[in-house]
Amino acid sequence: MENQHIIVRVATPDDIHYSNTITDEMESSAKARGTGIAKRSPAYVELKMMEGKAVIAVTDKGEWVGFCYIEAWGHEKFVANSGLIVNPAFRGHGVAKSIKVKIFELSRKKYPDAKIFGLTTGLAVMKINSDLGYEPVTYSELTDDEEFWKGCQSCVNFDILTGKGRKNCLCTAMLYDPVEKAKEEEEKAKKIAEEKNKLSVTSIGSSGREERKRRRFKGNFKLFERWVRFKRYVLLKSTRRDGSGGGRKKFFLFNF
Repeated sequence: MENQHIIVRVATPDDIHYSNTITDEMESSAKARGTGIAKRSPAYVELKMMEGKAVIAVTDKGEWVGFCYIEAWGHEKFVANSGLIVNPAFRGHGVAKSIKVKIFELSRKKYPDAKIFGLTTGLAVMKINSDLGYEPVTYSELTDDEEFWKGCQSCVNFDILTGKGRKNCLCTAMLYDPVEKAKEEEEKAKKIAEEKNKLSVTSIGSSGREERKRRRFKGNFKLFERWVRFKRYVLLKSTRRDGSGGGRKKFFLFNF
């Protein structure tokens, strides 16, 4: 990748010639990690490109670098940024984050009222999501669209998901709620206005206490990381004890 400039942009029909390369790398990457990521065909990837619901990264010389696409669920009330994949030759250079930021912006533009969510075991992806404003949530706060959950059937940890009544699994659920974010921005604007108006120390202190009551994911990522590892340990230990799943488990990276 030396002396090559990487361009991250919305994919177009002109990019469909990359579809086989993208899906081949998705499958290869999933096998290398030992995961059961939902499989997508070249035709499906091409459709996303033609619909303008995908982001692609390429070099100025035309080499494919990375890809991600948008899926809408529950009558477009929920949106997932799926299939994030980066060419192995370009990993470790911040490409995944650039793609995630671009696909997030595209999702907000196309579905401004939708909640954007993801399921992942990757701490790096969780950190990127956190920077974008996602918060960890329970599975019950995600879409109940059966078509989405069918995508988990190919995962090696699917028995854990079903065994927990689809309420928990090794993946961490994260959600960006535009309504909640709008409220937060309104509260911030109000606080700034109050400070500019030099309100009393008592009033400012009260506002500060209310702000501290909110459990902020960004400020506690290290703590949350430890919790995620503990969750994995408990779920895997429980599965091994009851004998379900037929042996050792591997973590599932859904790459949202």
